[in-house]
Formats: sequence, structure tokens, C-alpha cells
Amino acid sequence: MTKEEFIEQLNIINVKISEKQLKQLEDYYNLLIQWNKVMNLTAITTKEEIYLKHFYDSLTITKVINLHDIDNLCDVGSGAGFPGIVLKIMYPHLKITLIDSLNKRIKFLDEVIKKLQLKNIQTIHTRIEEYGINNREKFDIVVARAVASLNILLEYCIPITKIDGYFIAMKANSNEEIKNSIQSLKILDAQIVNQTVFNLPKEDSLRTIIKIKKNKKTKNKYPRKYSEIKNKPL
Repeated sequence: MTKEEFIEQLNIINVKISEKQLKQLEDYYNLLIQWNKVMNLTAITTKEEIYLKHFYDSLTITKVINLHDIDNLCDVGSGAGFPGIVLKIMYPHLKITLIDSLNKRIKFLDEVIKKLQLKNIQTIHTRIEEYGINNREKFDIVVARAVASLNILLEYCIPITKIDGYFIAMKANSNEEIKNSIQSLKILDAQIVNQTVFNLPKEDSLRTIIKIKKNKKTKNKYPRKYSEIKNKPL
């Protein structure tokens, strides 16, 4: 995806981009490539693929949520900053928290935030199930992009989502994961309100965005310890 194609596809999904934002994404790309030479941030390294599979793909969340109406957002398992950094660039009003369990990725994210002069965005080096113990019902939107299976993600993400807020899972093909999450949704008092399936432009790879509403306060026993979640998912 060339930069021109990127802009064109953003127009199709009603995302407007300024020259300043284009420059910030370009700087982000350059930092990603530079840091990726010494640490494993992404297997995708060509500029065209990064603009398609990271930058554009991150912004497809706008298919299910109007981010102009959102105050704060948490990106769980942010990795190299997708979608969190991209969303901060494109929606600078958002207060964003990036959570990752690997400190070297946090250092990269901190460098991006510094170089791009992003405000009201913080990184937290922790495991999400530990963060969820003391940060309950905190975020309007919680998003996770290709982090774990849905039934596990629900226990990670629903506790930190506000009542009547949304957890948004960004996936590829997720039909089987959704079937395996019926019990998890019931236990955690959440429901799938929208499932948007589409293909990425140019290469036609399948994407699914699952919008999940939190209906009630999460019971204090969730999230459990990592070993329990992993060995016995809800």
C-alpha cells in the first residue's frame, strides 16, 4: 500500500488525515525499522506492508466505534504500538494507556512517544491480569489486536472496561473463538453487540472486529492468575 493508496483507503472508511499526521506516521515507520534491526518488533518490514497491515489495519477499528466520542482507551498487549500509537496520532484527544509485559517493547514505545511529541499517552510494563486487579472499570474502550484467543482476552480485558463500555478484539478468522467464548461472556456479564468481517484492501486477507459490551461490574475474583487463565480458560 503506497502512501497515496493509504490516504485513499482512509477516505473510504471516513478517516481524515492531515500533513502533520502523515509526517508522524512516517517518523513512526522510520523508528520501527530502526529499532527492529536490534529487537524483534515486527516480522513485517516493507513500507507498503507496514502501511497496510499495521497503520491502516489499526484504523479499521473505526468501522465499529466513533473514536471522536471516546475519552480514554487502553491498548492491551500493545507490542510495537498497534493500534494504540496509530490511534493516538489520528485521534490526539484520546487519553491512551499502552500495556505490554515485555520491557524492551515499552522502551521502544516510550521512544516513539518522545520523538513524536505525543501527549496524554502512557506506557505500563506489566502483565494485564495483574494490572486488572487494581484498575477495574477504568476505560471507555479496551482494545486488543491479535494477542490471545478470545475467551482468554475476555478475562484480561473486561475487568478494566467501564460498565457500558466496550472491549474490541481485532482478529483474523474468529468464528471458532467466538463459539468457545459463550461461557466466558456469560460469566463476565458481557455480550457481543457487533461482529464486523471484511478483507484488507490489496491482499484480501480476512479481518474480524468483535465489539463486546460490558453490562455489569466484574466480580472481584476476575481476572485470575495467569496460570489459572491459561490452564483453565472460562
